[in-house]
Amino acid sequence: MTRPIYLDYHATTPVDPRVLDAMLPFFTEHFGNPASRQHAYGWDAQKAVDAARTQVAQLVGASAGEIVFTSGATESNNLAIKGVAHALRDRGDHVITAATEHKSVLDSCKRLEREGCRVTRLGVDAEGFIDLAELRAAITPRTVLISIMAANNEIGVLQPLAAIGAIAQEHGVLFHTDAAQAAGKVPLDVAAMGVDLLSLTGHKYYGPKGAGALYVRRRKPKLQLSCQIDGGGHENGLRSGTLNVPGLVGLGRAAELCRQDMAAESASLSAMRDRLLAGLQRGVDGLRLNGPAPGDRRLPHNLHVSVDGVEGEALLMALGDIAVSTGSACSSGSQAPSHVLVAIGATGERAGASIRFGLGRTTTDADIDVAIERVTTVVKSLRAQAVM
Repeated sequence: MTRPIYLDYHATTPVDPRVLDAMLPFFTEHFGNPASRQHAYGWDAQKAVDAARTQVAQLVGASAGEIVFTSGATESNNLAIKGVAHALRDRGDHVITAATEHKSVLDSCKRLEREGCRVTRLGVDAEGFIDLAELRAAITPRTVLISIMAANNEIGVLQPLAAIGAIAQEHGVLFHTDAAQAAGKVPLDVAAMGVDLLSLTGHKYYGPKGAGALYVRRRKPKLQLSCQIDGGGHENGLRSGTLNVPGLVGLGRAAELCRQDMAAESASLSAMRDRLLAGLQRGVDGLRLNGPAPGDRRLPHNLHVSVDGVEGEALLMALGDIAVSTGSACSSGSQAPSHVLVAIGATGERAGASIRFGLGRTTTDADIDVAIERVTTVVKSLRAQAVM
């Protein structure tokens, strides 16, 4: 049986063979615990972890000592948001985020509300951008954190991080960004963008699942953060637990490869994405683009469209030979309309017939041709059935 064409790279990515090669020795030959400081097995593991920390830091313009290893972006988001709120509760109790954030951010904020914090959720415009004037107006003397994602996991919108960082610095408020979808895909520089905390995960950029990181600024001055997992004081006391050495080696190697190949890869993917959009627009009447127009305000590998007059689940089922999704893969089992599409006003019938395409390192021009043909054919067939 032929496997479907994979166009769901926002959900996860395959581990790059070069990344796997770097990881394999640390499962068997170099299997030591980096916390074992008394012998060569531990020393070898610690050396590998240190190298990975540097590789991840270089991807986002940080120093190695500012990288805290976690199990992924969900844990990193929880640590950043709850960690700041708990550490600074004497100074303030107000957090600002956006309505279109990933659930790990939104649900962390809900948790803080149950603990007595106040949360402002900024709306977005029809393309998915927050209003910087609204952000500025929402800040109060009790605001301790702004958390706005770098790139949306559904519609690919790239928020203006540098402008948000400048506003945060102007008001003495910490700025966290969930960069799970942006890291390795677009350039990130935490210093230039005024970012204090940044979350990322390896499986979104051709590394392994279960390995991620949180950048925590340590300079001017060192940032206060309360740990969320106790026991052993690992990662400078911010995240206890034996380090996943093979996973971290993969996380680092994947970051290194992305940093080297980002420019060329982004150009190639954006060209294929634009060809996919043009083909769909030619073949499908009533096709609507969700998010900003292709360009420097959108992830290069992202395309999210809605189709009028077609039911979403029926469309996806009929496209069984193409692996795509209607939105986030992290909200399993939910039949409710995407909160992102609701926020941008693409609700009702449009929201139900939405498709998210995520292109990646193994996507080919032939895959794009098949996707155009299949979506065009299936939509016409479903519409014909609907009028019978």
